[in-house]
Amino acid sequence: ATMAGAATVRRVMQSVTAACTCPAHSKAFGGVRHSHAVDPNLPDYAFEMATSAVRVGPGVTRELGYDLKGLGAKNVCLFTDPKLAKLQPVATAADSLAKCGIPFQIYDSVDVEPTDESMQRAIAFARKGGFDAYVAVGGGSVMDTCKAANLYASDPTAEFLDYVNAPIGKGKPVTVKLKPLFAVPTTAGTGSETTGVAIFDYKPLRAKTGIANRALRPTLGLIDAEHTRTMPRNVTAYSGYDVLCHALESYTAIPFNERRPRPLEPLQRPAYQGSNPVSDIWALFALKECATYLRRAVADPGDVEARSHMLMASTVAGIGFGNAGVHLCHGMSYPISGNVRAFHAKDYPTDHAMVPHGLSVIMTAPAVFEFTASACPQRHLLAAQILGADISNAKEADAGKILADALRAFMASLHVENGLTALGYTKADIPALVQGTLPQHRVTKLAPNPVGEEEIAALLEKSLTIY
Repeated sequence: ATMAGAATVRRVMQSVTAACTCPAHSKAFGGVRHSHAVDPNLPDYAFEMATSAVRVGPGVTRELGYDLKGLGAKNVCLFTDPKLAKLQPVATAADSLAKCGIPFQIYDSVDVEPTDESMQRAIAFARKGGFDAYVAVGGGSVMDTCKAANLYASDPTAEFLDYVNAPIGKGKPVTVKLKPLFAVPTTAGTGSETTGVAIFDYKPLRAKTGIANRALRPTLGLIDAEHTRTMPRNVTAYSGYDVLCHALESYTAIPFNERRPRPLEPLQRPAYQGSNPVSDIWALFALKECATYLRRAVADPGDVEARSHMLMASTVAGIGFGNAGVHLCHGMSYPISGNVRAFHAKDYPTDHAMVPHGLSVIMTAPAVFEFTASACPQRHLLAAQILGADISNAKEADAGKILADALRAFMASLHVENGLTALGYTKADIPALVQGTLPQHRVTKLAPNPVGEEEIAALLEKSLTIY
């Protein structure tokens, strides 16, 4: 019986390895079984789902101290920004730490829309502090700054560009062990509480870039709807535009098994892997939530139901795009933010010109999705339907225009600024915006249709005005 069982096992294994196309089994990839020395020009064959744990519920911030006490934390750094440092979300988090006897310091010098300079100041503080855990209370700027500080404090000899995405930085894989990080989002936009991404303005090139590695993911995201009540109208709106584009871009990204190159080992598989069956679920859920609740959340700060749903949509979209990625809207948004001259948004700091991230992302959305629709028209049609378009008699060839029109109508209902000209840009600025987009390989290569200088320039020109 034992010999027969062994023979059966051998036959099953032979069958599996003969049929399997992964590099561990297939003869097609170099002729050697159980070898990961594969041709990196081949597409990937797998995707990986990684996300932070989340705890959802009004008031869950008050549980923060118990989590850190359970870890035995003795020296915690609470990251926030100067405005939030005076508001209830930070007071609630600090009170929870104090009640549980957790020693902590507050770093409240995070810049809204952080830069390489503000990131490095935070890193210096973290390295000097020798902290054994971190808490981030704020929007994406706070959470991203805290992630970077945790990373570089965990690797004291690393230079700043070591982990920054190529080609601007070296894009080194993270092999050091980071400290626990707890994220308490106060805006419904970035989804940073679930992702391994930290974004900042790189001043020398006047463009956004970042650090992307699963190791940066927070240990736990505390999704507390009580904090959404502090969001002003435009912060709610611009953050919501980011959620909308996270959902649309991750759902329409190149499929994971068409993305190149195939990693030589699992550690080299990027966090942004392309659309996949699991991330699709999160993206569509977030898109439906945006369609139903974003306008309500913007119109009425007291609409707790709508703001709670948008906070959940932000987290859910973060799980989706944190694994699938984003593409052209985000790729072009980085130089749109980085090259700003005089634009000031209401409800944001006024001491310097700034295009809030979500606004810079939504500016090109109609043009982008009209362009990408030919690669996956059914996905674009479904997105348009969710946003309110009638697709009962739609043709696949019209998918791009249908989604672009649905987006314009949705944006108009929210009084989104009328294109790049409203932000102070002209046609003469397009070459600089193109050059700022080209280094964003991490996201632009996830577009379902390939792009070069000519295509990017055309998309930006179409986005000078929207309506």
